Amino acid sequence: MKKTILFLATVAFCAACSNDPDPAIEKANFVRIYDNNQFDASYRPLDVVQTADGGYLILGERDISEDNAPYYAGAFILKVDEWGQVVSELEVTSDQVNPLAPLLKVGDKIYFFNMDPLTTQAQLSEVSPNGSLVSTTLVNGVFYPAAAAVDGNGFVVLGYDNATRESVISLVSTSGVASAQKGFSVGAGDAAEEPIIEHYNRTGKVFPFQVGKTASGRYFFNGFYDYTFSLVFTDLAADGPLGRVNGNQDKGGFSQLMPLEGNRYAAATFSFGRNFLMPSVTLNESATDQVSNLEDAGGLSLLELTPNAIVKIYSVTINGTPVTLYASNTVSKQISLYAYDRTAGTLMGTHYLGFSNPFEVGAVTPTADGGLAICGTTYVAGRFPRAVLFKMSADKVNEAF
Repeated sequence: MKKTILFLATVAFCAACSNDPDPAIEKANFVRIYDNNQFDASYRPLDVVQTADGGYLILGERDISEDNAPYYAGAFILKVDEWGQVVSELEVTSDQVNPLAPLLKVGDKIYFFNMDPLTTQAQLSEVSPNGSLVSTTLVNGVFYPAAAAVDGNGFVVLGYDNATRESVISLVSTSGVASAQKGFSVGAGDAAEEPIIEHYNRTGKVFPFQVGKTASGRYFFNGFYDYTFSLVFTDLAADGPLGRVNGNQDKGGFSQLMPLEGNRYAAATFSFGRNFLMPSVTLNESATDQVSNLEDAGGLSLLELTPNAIVKIYSVTINGTPVTLYASNTVSKQISLYAYDRTAGTLMGTHYLGFSNPFEVGAVTPTADGGLAICGTTYVAGRFPRAVLFKMSADKVNEAF
């Protein structure tokens, strides 16, 4: 097992600058911090994808507290070239709030979901590879969008209907038409709804909502059901869940889940501040009483992670080996990467990104050259949240793990 710490000199680029990239700059390995002169601005990247031209498209949140939308996060889109230099930046208007990661690719088009702050309805926005907004469509019948994923030629979306007090899964087409909706009661009373609304308003805990499809073709969501932040399996037809893994009310649950094959998953959980990584865990999609205490589910407890840490899980290939890659944040203010052999479930190595400023992970994506791109947030001068992009070549990734 390898354990390495990456220290790189920062190169800050102002978004207003338009200098041509220096061909001598090594584009295979770099770190870029995107600063500006707005001291009261806040930028937090949520996802990054590589575009066909070799550059990168970054979606993130921004503070719009002075734009008549004090309770929601705004959106920004940053396009950088293969050297990491800014091509364009777009601060999306405040009628599109709470952008959802990940950026979603269907065919050759890129989309993301967001919310209308007045109606709380979901909106589907298409983004061009150069970072401009192509279109935005209101999705009727889907409210308070919390998570989204690609499902064939469309999407599966998790939302919340505050009229019926239900977590709702919907299938949505690329034209923004919702169908095959299924609701699950979060429970009666204001106490059941309070943590959900605080999540959207950013006045309380931000929960790791997730939605997707299992290897067997069923759907799952990670969200509130029956007073508890639970993992729920459904076919969108049966009354109630087909399977369920209980959390601990709003104090514990799954941080992230990635289907592998059959009933095997790579997962991460949180419970009263503690974090657990499970590179290979078996879950029964048809059982509703699998685990009553998430700490009994096993997994590696990592005390170096921040309490109730953000955890992202990715399927990548490193030096020809299928790998489950975890990304999270440490108490020492670095981004941590943990690589597990997907077949054996064994830890291959740990790698840290970060130096003098605090750093927080946004997302990771494989790159065309066999390397990785990692976007996140850093705090310039320890206080100004700004976007950062790390690029690691295939050689550096191989050395790290």
